[in-house]
Amino acid sequence: MNDKLFNKEIQGLLMVRHKNIVRFLGFCGDTQVEMAPYCGKRVIADIRNRVLCFEYVPNGSLDNLIKDSSGKLEWRVCYRIIWGICEGLHYLHKNNILHLDFKPANTLLDDNMVPKIADFGLSRCLEQNKSAVTATIASGTPGYMAPEYFVDKPKCTAELDIFSLGITVMEILVGNRHSAVEDVSVIYLSALK
Repeated sequence: MNDKLFNKEIQGLLMVRHKNIVRFLGFCGDTQVEMAPYCGKRVIADIRNRVLCFEYVPNGSLDNLIKDSSGKLEWRVCYRIIWGICEGLHYLHKNNILHLDFKPANTLLDDNMVPKIADFGLSRCLEQNKSAVTATIASGTPGYMAPEYFVDKPKCTAELDIFSLGITVMEILVGNRHSAVEDVSVIYLSALK
């Protein structure tokens, strides 16, 4: 990731403060100049190491909870998790932030099972009074990406996150990833080739 994208991600993370969003604590970076192999030669290269620090969320990902419970989550637990996820996504969208890779693996659970949306690596900030931004390439996780995203010039909108939310809610309630989701993602990916 280049410096511009890294700084943009940091700026976005600094704006976000919500009980259902994993809390950004800080970052550090280091650049070392080293000799590195490139095309059969040794060249001088800047080796960058960057670390983003977030709050510790002890109960792991929603993805693991769904797999481990095999559809046996109590309705009360499902409801609280779904409600929290919706509040977190609403907060992001209200602040012109699109997640663009929302899924159970990017939702962490704290010690009280409060969901916290994480992993903003693909997120985009919308300009004021804009409802979409054009993506250069389709990126995200197959099976959680909305069908309308697979076009020549995909538009990134809040609706993409809502589609992913729907798939996630289905997984929470059913207790696993539905095979039709996998089938659809295979069809879309083959259409891109």
